[in-house]
Amino acid sequence: MELAWRHRLMQRGYLTLARLTRGMTLGVRGMLLTDDTVVLVKHSYIPGWHFPGGGVEAGETLIDALARELREEAGAVLTGRPQLLAVYRHRRVLSDHIALFVCREWEVAEAPKLPNGEIVGCERVPLKSLPADTSPATRARIGEVLEGLPPSADW
Repeated sequence: MELAWRHRLMQRGYLTLARLTRGMTLGVRGMLLTDDTVVLVKHSYIPGWHFPGGGVEAGETLIDALARELREEAGAVLTGRPQLLAVYRHRRVLSDHIALFVCREWEVAEAPKLPNGEIVGCERVPLKSLPADTSPATRARIGEVLEGLPPSADW
């Protein structure tokens, strides 16, 4: 538990510094789908289950950042081109934007060694029975894709 608390504090510090030194931050998330499952991760610094993803580094394309984050957090490798669903404004951090990609062509190359400093869980879960603590934003994005709803402006 000590590691999670320390990592959460470091993450908040990083986000505060990023807000003060950057005009906008950009992140990517990947919705790794099969016909009836989705891959979700649990972070050490934020409660609930989320799509794998993270920040876009200087010099990276969105696709490069997505591929890196999916490999790091879920051990997944893209085998086809992901589809950009939308770019969302983060409700709590208005200078943060998230590009969400729907990934239907992927495979697990090597399961990540968990827990690590950032990810404490990674699971392929049935779409019809998401974990109770799946984040509201994750649930909303799944609904947008599965029900064909227009994407929200906010994450």
